[in-house]
Amino acid sequence: MLKIGVIGYGYWGPNLVRNFVEVEGATVEMVADMNADQLTRVNSRYPAIKTTTDINELITSPEIDAVAIATPVSTHFSLAMAALQAGKHVLVEKPMTFSSDEGQQLVDEAAKRNLILMVDHTFVYTGAVRKMHTLVQSGEMGNIYYYDSTRINLGLFQHDVNVIWDLAVHDLSIIEYVLNKAPRAVSATGMSHIVGQPENVAYLTIYYDDNLIAHVNVNWLAPVKVRRTLLGGSKKMIVYDALEPIETIKVYDKGVDVKSTQEIYSTLLGYRTGDMYSPKLDGTEALQREALHFIGCIENGTQPETDGAAGLRVVKILEAATKSMNQRGTVVELD
Repeated sequence: MLKIGVIGYGYWGPNLVRNFVEVEGATVEMVADMNADQLTRVNSRYPAIKTTTDINELITSPEIDAVAIATPVSTHFSLAMAALQAGKHVLVEKPMTFSSDEGQQLVDEAAKRNLILMVDHTFVYTGAVRKMHTLVQSGEMGNIYYYDSTRINLGLFQHDVNVIWDLAVHDLSIIEYVLNKAPRAVSATGMSHIVGQPENVAYLTIYYDDNLIAHVNVNWLAPVKVRRTLLGGSKKMIVYDALEPIETIKVYDKGVDVKSTQEIYSTLLGYRTGDMYSPKLDGTEALQREALHFIGCIENGTQPETDGAAGLRVVKILEAATKSMNQRGTVVELD
């Protein structure tokens, strides 16, 4: 039985604790939070779980095999590094670190100690995103032309990262998993409308080989909550609405067929309109699937789908996007 320690019981920590309590193969041994009031909530709901305001007590405890970190981004590196150096497997909330240099250090440390380092890119473990991955990788979509996402709402404002690092990180992890392609360059623009706070509105454009382009609109100041993605292919197209409880994904047999003519400067465009269907999705909660995956990787010594290397690639794009945004949209090349 794997014994888990969870650091942070604010916004996301309760979800991690609940799922590790409910899945087979693990138990939550201890929860740490510097706010004693948060620990009162733990004691009330899970009397058997130990609590502490001393994070080091959790990290160094010989009773704990793995640590899940749900704290502000600025603390991820120090906590994850301390846990790895203490011989613990680590699951860290997104984004993995505040810089690619820190991310690389964590990847190297985990490899050196033969420990699992996994990033909580939760959307990768949703039934909808996994279905999109299957549709794309099977070739049913044809050549992928674009990924276009709107991820907006009113709040929650973050104080240590801008809206790109808070919201666009979801799309970057989805794009990597679904398309399995490396981006070549990124351009971003954004603005802060609250004095002394990071950018709350941003637009990212990500360039790939083969005329593939991705665009992500993120916003903390929208009057409505929208989580909608369009994925366009040469054969079929997908509309993914994360807020739609029933038909979360709709697959459209629509597109444009291009037929060359004998004339040099003439082409014929044919618009194809076919059926639409909504595929059945696995309804397993994403965090439950993620928790089971984390446990399985530790037991079997296999790398997670969202391992440290995947987390590092996302951080590199976030860094490049921030650099571009600071230069009012200058295109930044990626390695």
